[in-house]
Amino acid sequence: MGQCGVISSKTVLVFLNLIFWAAAGILCYIGAYVFITYDDYDHFFEDIYTFIPAMVIIAVGTLLFVIGFIGCCATIRESRCGLVTFSAVLLLVFATEVVVVVLGYIYRAKVEAVVNHSIQKVYNEYKGTNTDAPSRAIDYVQRQLHCCGIHNYSDWMNTHWFIESKNNSVPVSCCKPTISNCTGTLMRPGDLYPEGCEVLVVKKLKDIMLYVILAALTFATIQMLGLLCACVVICRRGYDPAYELLVSTGIDA
Repeated sequence: MGQCGVISSKTVLVFLNLIFWAAAGILCYIGAYVFITYDDYDHFFEDIYTFIPAMVIIAVGTLLFVIGFIGCCATIRESRCGLVTFSAVLLLVFATEVVVVVLGYIYRAKVEAVVNHSIQKVYNEYKGTNTDAPSRAIDYVQRQLHCCGIHNYSDWMNTHWFIESKNNSVPVSCCKPTISNCTGTLMRPGDLYPEGCEVLVVKKLKDIMLYVILAALTFATIQMLGLLCACVVICRRGYDPAYELLVSTGIDA
């Protein structure tokens, strides 16, 4: 029964190492997605809310790939030192993911306040040119999220760009894609997106943080299972003489 338990634990551990490799790719993809999204919305919040979590996720994904390699080698070679190293690194990554989950919840709760504080400033910096970063950011957000202004299109009337342009129109990025020859004029409000961008930007950022939290929780659970299996193999290997004899004589356990 002891040998069967070890064999079962080893099988599960090898399978989990393969999952770690797949998880490494998934985490790196999620980190890249968050990083790219950050680049599109970076004028609405500080780096700490998405850039740092994205880098942590990519780092964890890279570590998971290394962990999977170490775990497979240690399990196949029956290396107690390798399994101990595997368990220690896995525990470190598990702790890191717990920190990511906690920070994710904290940052997610603060997203709305941060966007509320910054969005008015960004809209006031709008100049309507492609060479201006805030202008590109606002046009991108309005087109991608199908929104106009902060709360609605009328918010544009309080911006410096609207006052200085004196053409009674909003940026063409506010125009619905189904409307042809839309110039953004306020004389035709039906051509414009009715919803403001603030709520949608907050929702987008909260969704991103939720993806980060769920990914970290999922893979932390898998890593804990891997850690438990590694501990079982280490303990059985150290205290089961029959298992030690099988390993020393080269018989497949």
